[in-house]
Amino acid sequence: MSTIPQTVLDQLELQAIELPSWAFGNSGTRFKVFGTPGTPRDPYEKIADAAQVNAYTKLAPTVALHIPWDKVDDYDDLRAHAEGLGVSLGTINSNTFQDDDYKFGALTHEDPAVRQKAIDHHFECIDIMHATGSRDLKVWLAEGSNYPGQADLRGRQDRLHESLATIYDRLGDEQRLVLEYKFFEPAFYHTDVPDWGTSYAQVAALGDKAMVCLDTGHHAPGTNIEFIVMQLLRLGKLGSFDFNSRFYADDDLIVGAADPYQLFRILYEVARGGGLNHPDVAFMLDQCHNVEDKIPGQIRSVLNVQEMTARALLVDTDALRAAQVSGDVLEANRIFMDAFYTDVRPALAEWRESRGLAADPMTAFAGSGYLAKIAEERVGGVQAGWGA
Repeated sequence: MSTIPQTVLDQLELQAIELPSWAFGNSGTRFKVFGTPGTPRDPYEKIADAAQVNAYTKLAPTVALHIPWDKVDDYDDLRAHAEGLGVSLGTINSNTFQDDDYKFGALTHEDPAVRQKAIDHHFECIDIMHATGSRDLKVWLAEGSNYPGQADLRGRQDRLHESLATIYDRLGDEQRLVLEYKFFEPAFYHTDVPDWGTSYAQVAALGDKAMVCLDTGHHAPGTNIEFIVMQLLRLGKLGSFDFNSRFYADDDLIVGAADPYQLFRILYEVARGGGLNHPDVAFMLDQCHNVEDKIPGQIRSVLNVQEMTARALLVDTDALRAAQVSGDVLEANRIFMDAFYTDVRPALAEWRESRGLAADPMTAFAGSGYLAKIAEERVGGVQAGWGA
């Protein structure tokens, strides 16, 4: 394992990537939701599928829930179910984008009654967090307008602050509010939280328990995402990642599929800024598997994050800094690129075996028979999401 020093392996052993429950259910395009044999029928089966990813990788010890998609009668029982499978329940994601009342906004709506309905939903999410032991309440808002003049842009920001402040005040001492941003969709003229700056401005006004969530797919083409990562870490406000890939917009594809080098650059800045394996910077996947099997898709993603983290940690930071200070542009870039081009896969395979894992988790899972088993046992599952 000459390509990966023990100091890097020690860091990799600490890595944890949260899985989204909704990634294990049916999803699709705007025009068709494609069913998959063995689709989970309830949150219990989603968690069982997520536990398979952790069993083969030891990288995914927590599962995020989405409310109301993952509502159950007994959250203590759901928590015990997860722990019995070797995982725990993580982030609670709110949903204010699938109700007719929210057509023109939820936390930003002109009608106080609609805003209160959305706030009450977040109160329910906080109650669930107490039951599940979750720390983070993640808020993503599908709010904005389609035409100039349609909405009072400043008024909506004021109402958003008031709504978020009300929710924030309900948080427990150890809980956090994490505000996600997205530069467009479903609103096309303006979005109420379109960028990291708006999210930062809103959470900074709330307090220390409010952070920014950075979804790697929620940026315009050409955006320097690693610069945003650096800045949020520098400001102490990067609360979590939603890792996925994009070719055109919010494509929610397997991590690293579109641009592995970008993933490497992001993870380098995470390590450079002290965010790697930091308790206050959560790693999570956010994907929709439209044409591929769900569990292998999640396995591939967490392995891609692990691989690019290893490469990022191989950057010779002392030599890189010396080249930067001396103004040696080509040498600095060479050092950076050498780490990126290092093939760490054989060493990672050997390291997995030394820890009692399969060298190739994808092949091991494929041979386990789990997909055939759930296809036979589960009939009629549509859980997870869009249209669920």
